[in-house]
Amino acid sequence: MTSAHTDPLWQPDEERIAAAAVTRFQSWAAEHHGAPAQGGYPALHRWSVEELESFWQAVVEWFDIRFATPYERVLGDRSMPGARWFPGATLNYAEHALRAASERPHDPALLHVDETHEPRPISWATLRRQVGSLAAELRALGVRPGDRVSGYLPNIPEAVAALLATAAVGAVWTSCAPDFGARSVLDRFQQVEPVVLFAVDGYRYGGKEHDRRDTVAELRAELPSLRAVVHIPLLGTQAPEGALEWSALTSADVDPVFEQVPFDHPLWVLYSSGTTGLPKAIVQSQGGILIEHLKQLGLHCDLGPGDVFFWYTSTGWMMWNFLVSGLLTGTTVVLYDGSPGYPDTAAQWRVAERTRATLYGTSAAYVMACAKADVHPGRDFDLSTVTCVATTGSPLPPDGFRWLHDEVREDLWIASVSGGTDVCSCFAGAVPTLPVHIGELQAAGLGTDLQSWDPSGKPLTGEVGELVVTNPMPSMPIRFWNDPDGSRYRDSYFEMFPGVWRHGDWITITDHGSVVIHGRSDSTLNRQGVRMGSADIYEAVERLPEIRESLVIGLEEPDGGYWMPLFVHLADGVTLDDALIARINRTIRSELSPRHVPDDIIEVPGVPHTLTGKRIEVPVKRLLQGTPLAKAVNPGSVDDLGLLSFYETLAATRAERR
Repeated sequence: MTSAHTDPLWQPDEERIAAAAVTRFQSWAAEHHGAPAQGGYPALHRWSVEELESFWQAVVEWFDIRFATPYERVLGDRSMPGARWFPGATLNYAEHALRAASERPHDPALLHVDETHEPRPISWATLRRQVGSLAAELRALGVRPGDRVSGYLPNIPEAVAALLATAAVGAVWTSCAPDFGARSVLDRFQQVEPVVLFAVDGYRYGGKEHDRRDTVAELRAELPSLRAVVHIPLLGTQAPEGALEWSALTSADVDPVFEQVPFDHPLWVLYSSGTTGLPKAIVQSQGGILIEHLKQLGLHCDLGPGDVFFWYTSTGWMMWNFLVSGLLTGTTVVLYDGSPGYPDTAAQWRVAERTRATLYGTSAAYVMACAKADVHPGRDFDLSTVTCVATTGSPLPPDGFRWLHDEVREDLWIASVSGGTDVCSCFAGAVPTLPVHIGELQAAGLGTDLQSWDPSGKPLTGEVGELVVTNPMPSMPIRFWNDPDGSRYRDSYFEMFPGVWRHGDWITITDHGSVVIHGRSDSTLNRQGVRMGSADIYEAVERLPEIRESLVIGLEEPDGGYWMPLFVHLADGVTLDDALIARINRTIRSELSPRHVPDDIIEVPGVPHTLTGKRIEVPVKRLLQGTPLAKAVNPGSVDDLGLLSFYETLAATRAERR
């Protein structure tokens, strides 16, 4: 796959390239660390993976990372899993996140926006004072380095302060969004046994108030490790018996005390979607996240003081942690707490306008929903400050690139990025100095030796292969919680190619270094030995206005056959008749290939998703293979469990016919 002979959709001009932080970093690294002075980003990337220790040392110095005790060397052990970064060093993530408070105390660190879409600023000085007060109170409650502190919170300033206070103490943060039900939260928090729970009484979404006091009471009852519960009265209710008041814990005017912890000391626990079992409790380190996010946000996203960083997310998704790290670069971070489409589909664009966002991030699904809803952001909103629109969650289809270019602004940097909760970062995506080609991620990230491999471990160019990373990244998990021998961690990423990270995505690396994501390899479509990505089919099918959403599954039959149904959730008032079926098949055949045409097209009442909005393919495949619902999926991981009963019934019907 290549677009070498097609014009890019967008090309940065010379002025923008010269002003980009990554350009200045390359010149500085050439002078101080032997990086190539010429050759632009491709040469810099090649150096960053070939001279891994020199590159990361350069990142540490460029961003002035402060170590309380110095490191002995950059990389003590390169093996995966088990790489040891900066042995001997101690530091604190929260200290770096609040550095701008001393230089710009009265500037906004956070902009809090609810469904009124009116931004409310929280200054650097205010945030620092809250963190200082809260960290002192956590210590007074007996919270020590390594203890877990949990949040059942929406995307509000209190959540950021609680995370930073936890990190300041050296404790380990973990959070879930309040739209998660009790079982989903307990599946996560019971694994890590938190000693403190920060919880709201409810939240507002879609113009309605949602009371969560009963859920919080259930969490308190089922988490015996808790020593304290902190009540945050988002809906204005009184604190339940035995709970502490947020206002009482954040009223003191004290400077934060930052515990200096080893580089690989746990910072937070993130969770996999947990669709087929208990979610994996993924532990990432203070130092690893600090330097990976500085690289990603400061160089790839080109953020710094004066920028405003808005990404639509919730506290149950890794992108919230990534968003908070915008503070590391001195950037103002936008916290939007509300529905992505309230009071109308254009809601996020209104937030971008009113916060004067410079980098606005969202999901590919939202971009396509705007296209279908005939939203015109560039016409209806002042988006003159927005230099970059970034997307993740799923591959941005080519039509999404075209729509952003046409409907936002022609001179718009479009950054489709791909990474994972597993590393809380991006493997590939934004590079401010490179062109943007339709349907492609610009390039692999610095320090990330991203490759596409065939099953034998041979690197591929221009062909679909497994996404692998052949050298360690600092933000790779230091371990999974409750995985004492490391077997679950190894099985998750290193079973197929020992010593090499295999992520579970199909990708193509083009001959000019860009990346195309084709979907998950663990739900692979494989007809007659030809592997196909589900994302390619979704992009073609969902361009049709009659299709709201789709799901494609490839099923190996007991008789050796292969059944590939396409499930479609139709737009209101649409009927799946012969004409529409023919149109869908014709579209797939012409835009992809005859091999991509499904065996059946079946209407469904809806497509199930994980709680973070990703389509659930593997559990549906298991249901269609006859696995009982209780074993095919973790009920607490699905946004609408009732939708799965359709597939269970379909499996039973097909079994009867055999």
